[in-house]
This record gives sequence, C-alpha cells and structure tokens, in this order.
Amino acid sequence: MTVWNLSGFGDEIDPDPVVQLAVLSALGARHLELRSAWGVNVVDLDERQLDTIAQLLDERGMAVSAIASPIGKVSITDDPERERDRLRQAIAAAHRLDCRYIRLFSFYRPDGSTPEEIRDEVLRRMRDWATTAEAEGVTLVHENEKEIYGDTPDRVRDIVEAVGSPALRVAWDNANFVQVGVRPFTDGYAMLRPYLEYLQVKDAIAATGVVVPAGDGDGELKETLTALRDDGYTGFASLEPHLALQTATGGFSGPAAFGRAARAFAALTDEIGVQTR
Repeated sequence: MTVWNLSGFGDEIDPDPVVQLAVLSALGARHLELRSAWGVNVVDLDERQLDTIAQLLDERGMAVSAIASPIGKVSITDDPERERDRLRQAIAAAHRLDCRYIRLFSFYRPDGSTPEEIRDEVLRRMRDWATTAEAEGVTLVHENEKEIYGDTPDRVRDIVEAVGSPALRVAWDNANFVQVGVRPFTDGYAMLRPYLEYLQVKDAIAATGVVVPAGDGDGELKETLTALRDDGYTGFASLEPHLALQTATGGFSGPAAFGRAARAFAALTDEIGVQTR
C-alpha cells in the first residue's frame, strides 16, 4: 500500500503549538508544518522559542515537515537583503528542528507590470537562494501562490528549470492554481510532476475562488492524488484548509474546521487506497 506522511499548518488550528500538536496527533498526523507559533512567524522565532517547539515535538514523537516561511511573498521591488536575512533565519529554524524543506515564493509584481518584466530579477534572486540552500543542505519548495511570478504551471516550470538546482523543487497547491484560472491536474500535473516534491492540501471553487475541503471544489484533487499514487509519490501531504479565514499572509480554520478538512482528505485517500500516517 502507498503511504504518505500526513502533516498540517499548525497555526491554522491555534496559535499555541501545544494545541497545534494535540489536534494534529489526534487526526493521525506525525508531522507539523511550522508557519507560526504564539502568533510569531517562523522566521522571527528566537532560539528559546525554537527550543520549546523542539521539546514539544520530542515529547510527542512528532517532527516538522517544512518551515512554511513567507520568503518571496513580497513585491520584487522590496529590499532583497531582507529576504536573504529571512532565508538565513528559516535555515536556522530548519536545522534546529531537523527539517529538510523550506517553503517560499517568487515575488509579487508591481502594479501595471507583466511577469516577463520581473522574470530576470526573480530568477537572479532564486538562484542566489538555491545556492545558499545547497550549501546548507536544505531543499527549497516553491509554492504556486496567486499573483506571484510563479502562479501558473508554465512559470513554475520556468523557475525550476532556469535555476537548475536540486535544492529548488515544487510545493504543489491545487487551490492556488484554481484561483488563477488553472485546472491543476489537466493543465499542470504532467508539466510539473518531475519537480513535485511536496503536496499542500486544499481545494477551491473556480467561480468564486472560495477555499473548500479537499474534493469539494474544482481542484481536481482526486485525479491529482490518484496520479501521485500511481507515480510512486511517498512524501508529505500537508493540510492547509483556510476554511475560516484567508488572507495574503495565510489562513485560519480552527480545530473543528481543520478536523473537517482532515476527514475530507482522508475520504479521498481511502477511496484511492492511500494510507496516511
């Protein structure tokens, strides 16, 4: 049987990491995707806070699947040194929590500009990040967030192929593709599968962009999951439901809605014969 590692964005459950880990564990997950704790973004957590999270994880026999950083979720005109600093902080958190993956983005466009106009600068910065990641032994996973350079499958492929580093891979998000008018499986799966290394689980309605539990929207979740099963994917599946709130910086669900999202995903994996743990 195919087995995937279940994870989830803990701050979608509660700001307190104790509650985050308790709910994830109750849902059968052994991993946490760390975006924030106690209301503090992961790249701003100090050594004492990271030590506390490490202790909580150890006590529960759990681990971190990815550092869900905000790196690159800013305008391409913003200070590049700030993003380098945030990458260094994300890498420090990854090392402290024994985590391989760091999620990031490929910059918002200034008003009135085209993707082509920012492409060279996006690639220059991402090559720099990938070089740093290679030296540090971590893997960057690019999320296809709407309205950044890499929000469509062709531009995600452009980033990964142009950078050409084993330290830059793809974090696949069906809902975000739906929100930019893409049919995820039909339009993007074959194109991006060679680079797909991390799965973020949410769905969306094409007509409105509203995020819904997996399988309830137009994100072609069942087709995507079935193809991943058949392709031998054995990585992480990280729940990011956004069922109560969605903002430019993240989202929130609360324990009850997060549980509903987890059960919806479990129904799909059960149907296609994939086990999560």
